[in-house]
Amino acid sequence: MADVMQDPDQFVTVGKFIEAIDAQMAKGLLESAGIECFLHGENANSLLGAAFRARLQVHKHDEEAARQILDAANADAGAGEGNDDEL
Repeated sequence: MADVMQDPDQFVTVGKFIEAIDAQMAKGLLESAGIECFLHGENANSLLGAAFRARLQVHKHDEEAARQILDAANADAGAGEGNDDEL
């Protein structure tokens, strides 16, 4: 049985967040859809939020599905309500 190793260079950023709660909510949304993801820089973000943003990353092969899910969630939340996400 051969294990398939994921190349860490094959991750892409699908969201950047100033607020840690927004990053966690987006991560939970993707995880509930079965998309493996992680937050990069989340701890630095909590220390100096103005200087760092938490980056939500997924495997490159999940990028399109992740962006569709996050875009749909942002559309449902309503545009222009003070959302600091950059997708």
